[in-house]
Amino acid sequence: MITDDLNLPFGALRLKTKGSDGGHNGLKDIQNSLQTTNYNRLRIGVGSEFSKGRQVDYVLGKWNEEEKSALPERLERVSELITSFILAGVKITMNEYNNT
Repeated sequence: MITDDLNLPFGALRLKTKGSDGGHNGLKDIQNSLQTTNYNRLRIGVGSEFSKGRQVDYVLGKWNEEEKSALPERLERVSELITSFILAGVKITMNEYNNT
């Protein structure tokens, strides 16, 4: 599962093997369907620079100039992480990418 995460700074990447839904409706639905919290998920930080109650507008809004310029590098990093996950497995990938 790949998901956006308001609790991480823009562009931060976190791969986890289990955990709570953290208030994310998509993860709640997956956990309800699977009846477990034990599944791999890649969280991509989108930041939290929005007014209270304006999460939807923020997440579905336009990128600012700084985000636009950083996005290509972050997407390349996500692609590398996914390739590592497939070829090297979750533990090696977590060690390599979770701090970037």
